[in-house]
Amino acid sequence: MIKSLKVLQNPLANSSYQLDILEHNSTQKHTSFKEKVADIGMFPLLASGVDIFQVNMGKMCNQVCKHCHVDAGPDRKEIMTQDTMQLCLNVLAKSPIKIVDLTGGAPELNPDFRWFVEQIKALGKHIIVRCNLTIILANKRFHDLPEFFKRHQIEVVSSLPSFTQDRTDKQRGDGVFDDSIKALQMLNAVGYGMADTGLTLNLVYNPAGAFLPPSQDALEKEYKFELMKNYNISFNNLFAITNMPISRYLDYLLTTGNYDNYLEKLIGAFNPAAVKNVMCRNTISVGWDGYLYDCDFNQMLDLKVIPNTSQHIADFDLSLLQNREIILKQHCYGCTAGAGSSCGGAVAE
Repeated sequence: MIKSLKVLQNPLANSSYQLDILEHNSTQKHTSFKEKVADIGMFPLLASGVDIFQVNMGKMCNQVCKHCHVDAGPDRKEIMTQDTMQLCLNVLAKSPIKIVDLTGGAPELNPDFRWFVEQIKALGKHIIVRCNLTIILANKRFHDLPEFFKRHQIEVVSSLPSFTQDRTDKQRGDGVFDDSIKALQMLNAVGYGMADTGLTLNLVYNPAGAFLPPSQDALEKEYKFELMKNYNISFNNLFAITNMPISRYLDYLLTTGNYDNYLEKLIGAFNPAAVKNVMCRNTISVGWDGYLYDCDFNQMLDLKVIPNTSQHIADFDLSLLQNREIILKQHCYGCTAGAGSSCGGAVAE
């Protein structure tokens, strides 16, 4: 089994080491992201509110994907406790935030996942679950996840790097494509991705190499045609997400000699229009241990929200967080390249 960077004791498992590479380890001087943002009159970059409450339920996963910015896998034991979940529920109960985005790892592997979902729904919130699809087939106890998702009207977002087997398995592991197709068919069978059901099924594409994603709209049309033609699969939207140069993807860039070229591509594709809509401006990211971050990527680099706000869910203060200054580093170029990138796909209008 492929092991995580942490278990392999790879230096890149250390967030400070990653940041040092991003900020200093380059054959040429790159313009800092902060300077780019300042040039368009948006520094400091400020949050515009907190509309999305994203919760990382743990780093445990049944897959070990080559591009994973979380460095998730079966050998990761970090997992959110029910006590921390209760702190999240306390915040949500008193907050106007309407959207809760559950991620991981595989969030379903948290033993309290279903309890947490039920409690969130009882508060009247809309839930997004980032399901890797193969978890549905990983064990009999997960086979009913499509029905569970349907019962709670959960929006499902699932990664499928390609509509072909070779490219998907190359990035996510042998057999992942076949299991993903079966899981998508199971989701379709209960109404997900089908017209007039209200059950939203969105797919996620991210490049398999050191390049930027193509047009999201064009790619969505191609995915819909190929998946329907070959597997009779329907879905709602495709999100094209740029790979962030951190963790396992950073390891790939360094070991293949693509790091400098990829960073140059990101910087060269900087789009001022994307800056206005980056996800950190309307999202708060909650770590498995309850610490707060501007986004899931900053979370994996241990870049907590600025100190003069509440840095832990136990001290959550919406009035401070909703207009906080965003922590910016070189990896942020990944969210502003081309059409921009977020957990919801392209962001440039």
